[in-house]
Amino acid sequence: PVLKDKRVRQALLLGIDRETLVKQLVDGKFPVAHSWVNPMDPGYDPNVTKYPFDVARAKSLLDQAGFKPGAAGIRVNAAGQRLSLEYMTTAGNKLRELIQQVLQNQWKQIGVEAVIKNVPARTYFGETLKKQQFTALAELAWSSNPEEPPTNTLATSAIPNAENNFGGANYSQFSDPTMDRLIGEVQRELDPAKRKPLWAQMQKIYTEELPVLPLFFRTDVYVVPKWLTGVVRPGKLPSNYYGQETWGVR
Repeated sequence: PVLKDKRVRQALLLGIDRETLVKQLVDGKFPVAHSWVNPMDPGYDPNVTKYPFDVARAKSLLDQAGFKPGAAGIRVNAAGQRLSLEYMTTAGNKLRELIQQVLQNQWKQIGVEAVIKNVPARTYFGETLKKQQFTALAELAWSSNPEEPPTNTLATSAIPNAENNFGGANYSQFSDPTMDRLIGEVQRELDPAKRKPLWAQMQKIYTEELPVLPLFFRTDVYVVPKWLTGVVRPGKLPSNYYGQETWGVR
């Protein structure tokens, strides 16, 4: 429930030093994400709101949200509720578990306690996420194709529930009428010039509301033999398509 206040969500993102995170864990190979839209995507808005690492601003937002410094450095509200958040991901995924440890330490600096509780991937993606069996934070990865609207991750219709047989991947249960309208419009609009402002508006909503805290864009490595020609650069094609009909032998 404390995460319903967007000031708390914004403070959490301000409390993450993502530049240092990717530098230490992956030698800076993963670019920091400021929304779910990759800078390589035509819909990316370079003017999107950004949340640089700012401990003072994060603390100020938590103060405004009613959470004051308490015992052992963990903030509490007027009712005495500690700002302690369960933080889940897939057990055994070393990178995700390292990220958890880094964020746990960084959030402690702003008075937020993150309690790590991981489960196997089969359980996590099968029951935990779809049936909302997590109480606060859940870490995972998204994948999308170029110019693919966030229908399955940010639309109200994609919130898993019994009526849709727990389909969809809107695990944060984000529901915004304007976002829903924009997703529908960008699906129907074919003119690139008219699509651009629709994408900008969606990213503006996302970065204001922060239903998901963006960390980074994962970099995948593709190894291509010298004799193989016609392989289109990754990132320019749908994620499950490799363009084999353009391949040739040097």
